[in-house]
Order: sequence, then C-alpha cells, then structure tokens
Amino acid sequence: MRARALLFDFDGVLVDSVAAVERAWGQWAGEHGLDPATVLAHAHGVRTVETVRVLTPHLDADGEAARIEEREVHHTDEVHAYPGAAALLADLPDGAWAIVTSGTHRLAAARLDATGLPVPDVFVTADDVDAGKPAPDPYLLAAERLGVPPEQCVVVEDSPAGAAAGRSAGMRVVTVLTTHTADRFDEPTVMVDSVAAIRVTGGDDGVLRISTRGGA
Repeated sequence: MRARALLFDFDGVLVDSVAAVERAWGQWAGEHGLDPATVLAHAHGVRTVETVRVLTPHLDADGEAARIEEREVHHTDEVHAYPGAAALLADLPDGAWAIVTSGTHRLAAARLDATGLPVPDVFVTADDVDAGKPAPDPYLLAAERLGVPPEQCVVVEDSPAGAAAGRSAGMRVVTVLTTHTADRFDEPTVMVDSVAAIRVTGGDDGVLRISTRGGA
C-alpha cells in the first residue's frame, strides 16, 4: 500500500495494556454486579464513558468513567510497548503519523510515558471528539490536523469498532490480531499478527510505502 500518513490506534496496537484494562474494568464490573467478560467485550476500542452509558444507563457516566480512568492511570506498571512498535515509529517522518485513541489524553499520555514511545505531533484522544469510535470522527480529525486527505491515510487498528471507524472515514485499514480474532472483523484491508509485521519506507515524494509480513 501507499499512503501519506499512518494513523495508529493506541491500546492493543502500539501498547499492551490488557492487564491494566482488565483489572480496572473487572473491579468496576464487580462493584455493579456485572459479568467482567461482557464488560470487556463492550469496552475494547470505544470510549470509557460510552461503555458505561450502554451497560449502566442509570449511573453518572462521567463520574464512573473518571473512577475507571483513575485506576488505569495508576496501573501503568502493567503497560508495555509491543515488540516492533518503537522501531516502526522511528521509521516514520514527522508529520506522517498520528495516534488516535479512545482513551483520554491523561491516560494515553501516562501510558506513553511508561513505555517510552514518542509523542506524535497529532494526538487525538477521547477528549477531542463528541462521537468516538465506531464513528469516523476521531480519524477524520487526525487527518485534518495532519493536512492529509482521508483517502491517503492508512489506519492501524485492533478492535472492530476502530476498524469500522477507519472504513467510515474513507481510509484503508490494517488490523492487528492482538485483542480480537479474525472472524470479528468485517473486511479490513489486511490482517497481521502485530505491528512488528508492518514495514514502512518513504521517498522524497512524501509517499509512504507500506508492506506487511506474517499476516493472517
């Protein structure tokens, strides 16, 4: 594939935060008599506040989301960069990539700091949009801030909601199979096991040439 920008989801793509996420959401599920597996199935890839609204509409969604985030922020010792993530980002020119996460800026920044991954020029979080994934808004905002047309962007995602957001934005999607199995996705561009399978080279024309290996 050729593109002018790569837009990365964060958790499940660049960083492995599964342990921290499962601990925080598991505690919350227990407090409200909910099945942890059902909660996690809703939580992956979407904004915390939206998961709370769907599962517990009788609660103060903003207040509950803040408490869940507080727990996640304090479990960054359980967060690690995926193999290959740092090397891939190092190969990308400034202004040719962004992070687009369903987490808040505070949570994503804490995890970036814990992993040592670079902070991109464009960093779209749950705080920046009214409608989160699977709506296209987060990815469209990232493309706008980079000054790149949506059709010239490639999204790297691990969740069905995120992949749907990328496609709705008119972008091609690469799915990494770190948190979901292949049968959960509807027509992503290509599937790979992790970001370690993605290679990017760029020429003087500003075009990124993206190849994959070891795909599913």
